[in-house]
Amino acid sequence: MNAAPNSDAPVWRHVNFRRFWLVRIGSMGAFQMQVVATGWLIYDLTGSALDLGLVGLVQFIPRVALTLWAGALADRHDRRRITLACLLAQFAACGALAAGAWMQALTREHIFALVGLLGAARAFEMPALQSMLPRLVPTLLLPRALALSSAATQTAIIGGPALAGAIFLAGAATVYAVATLAFLAAAALTLRLPRSVPQHDTGTATDRSLFAGLRYVRSQPVMLGAISLDLFAVLLGGATALLPIYARDILRVGPGGLGLLQAAPAVGALAMSIVLSHRPLGGAIGRKLFGSVALFGLGTIVFALSTSFALSLAALCLLGAADSVSVVIRQTLVQLETPDAMRGRVSAVNAVFIGASNQLGEFESGVAAALIGVVPAVVAGGIGTLLVAALWIRLFPALWQRDRLAG
Repeated sequence: MNAAPNSDAPVWRHVNFRRFWLVRIGSMGAFQMQVVATGWLIYDLTGSALDLGLVGLVQFIPRVALTLWAGALADRHDRRRITLACLLAQFAACGALAAGAWMQALTREHIFALVGLLGAARAFEMPALQSMLPRLVPTLLLPRALALSSAATQTAIIGGPALAGAIFLAGAATVYAVATLAFLAAAALTLRLPRSVPQHDTGTATDRSLFAGLRYVRSQPVMLGAISLDLFAVLLGGATALLPIYARDILRVGPGGLGLLQAAPAVGALAMSIVLSHRPLGGAIGRKLFGSVALFGLGTIVFALSTSFALSLAALCLLGAADSVSVVIRQTLVQLETPDAMRGRVSAVNAVFIGASNQLGEFESGVAAALIGVVPAVVAGGIGTLLVAALWIRLFPALWQRDRLAG
């Protein structure tokens, strides 16, 4: 770890943090580009809201099946090498999508298989990469580093879809090809990060050690409350899987508009992440967390009912900013309150919850839209998010009353 400065020292002066930040941008940006291309291709091929949901499901299944193993692996081996292998696997899968799209040979089943491979690689990448960060900066700078790491993610979520939308006129193959190169660039940067061998852990990768992360999270009511709140709020309130339908059939803005819709939540999240990197959250952390979740639900409802492209973008920006507050609080709690020897497994648990909220949420949105219609499904999801926030205040009073991140 770098020498410990005071908490006001700039995080950017740590060169390894800068490299880590760029790896996050490259990996997430590439992933988001293929999300735009895949969503549009699937809906164009099948015209099915359910198939859009299935794209999320085929990414979620390998994450659930593999992430706990990935966390145990990250607590026993060099996290840098694991991250590198995952980025190269995603490079190969995205390259296959590019080749298939260029030859116009992609079928629904081919897309599902390759997207599933991407999901499997990300199941191993997330706990390994996230566990590296606390050893790249001093502990006092970790909350700011996490806010900037979140900003990197949001920058990629903005830039990836926006770039994908801009170049989609050249064809889906071009979008996939650029994403493939971005995965390769992230892999090259990973080679320049220091080795990240975990502190000695006497356990082995047995079922007992695999589930140690789950037991640890369950023993920490504040951490469990924060992670599960995000799970159910985004599971119910997420509408990203249905954005191709909004872009084509409701707002009628085409693939370029889809890219902007995909990027809009990240615009709000990036702005909030930058604010949080300069002005930490301070006190009343629990109330701020629940308030941000409530705003997420309200933003979802406004988006669902909007027929104005400008209002839809504004609503997505609002829910993205609210989600950023939740992300920074949750990630900081996970990293500060977990021993290094268990960070991979606890990060894996967090990744399972994130995967469930995102990919399984996409499946839930697709099923609900197929059953009751697109707009009613998204409105119901936003209302569900508000109800979850109210219920979690009663279930996790310690989280509601939490004042500081460290404590």
